[in-house]
Amino acid sequence: MAKESMKAREVRRAKLVARYAAKRKALKEEGDWVALQKLPLNSNPVRLHNRCKLTGRPKGYMRAFGLSRINFREMASKGLIPGIKKASW
Repeated sequence: MAKESMKAREVRRAKLVARYAAKRKALKEEGDWVALQKLPLNSNPVRLHNRCKLTGRPKGYMRAFGLSRINFREMASKGLIPGIKKASW
């Protein structure tokens, strides 16, 4: 399970990305790289990290489900994810 501080950091980054998205897009279209460089570093969407919605685990993230591979496997074997059958694992 991820630390609460790490999850909170990701939430703050997501808010910052949303706040500066329009400004960042406009500066890129103008080609104003100096002004773009002066924006906060965490406002760049590249700095966002995908995390499991249940545990906050950053590794083994399955984008289609928003879960880590471990939670996906547990939920699939319990039949909690519709359309997923346990083949052989």
